[in-house]
Amino acid sequence: MTNYKPYIVDVKSLTDAEREIRKIGSDPESIGIMAPKAISKVIKLENVVLQDAIIIKQDMLSVGGEVAIPRNTFELHDKTGDILIIGNLKQLHNLVGKLDRHYPRLKNIAKELSLLLKDVR
Repeated sequence: MTNYKPYIVDVKSLTDAEREIRKIGSDPESIGIMAPKAISKVIKLENVVLQDAIIIKQDMLSVGGEVAIPRNTFELHDKTGDILIIGNLKQLHNLVGKLDRHYPRLKNIAKELSLLLKDVR
């Protein structure tokens, strides 16, 4: 039996991811493509209109991420609620692009997410 010595690599930042990918000898041109996929984030949005939460969830699922929404979202009894957007940096940036194509309220969410993500390293 081969001993592969699996262990968790603690990657907390884009810089950490780039360093780890570089350390194993990956093609330097691929580092920028792979590193954003190694950083997962959870973003909380407060007071989201529940109809918007459904669209955000659909768009995030389409890029491979997830959105936790309140249990009663589809009943639309409440007008707003808090949500958690869960994904890697690549998925989150893709979500921003998708939301920016919708109506103004979702464009504003895209803008806020973009500002939050611009300094993530």
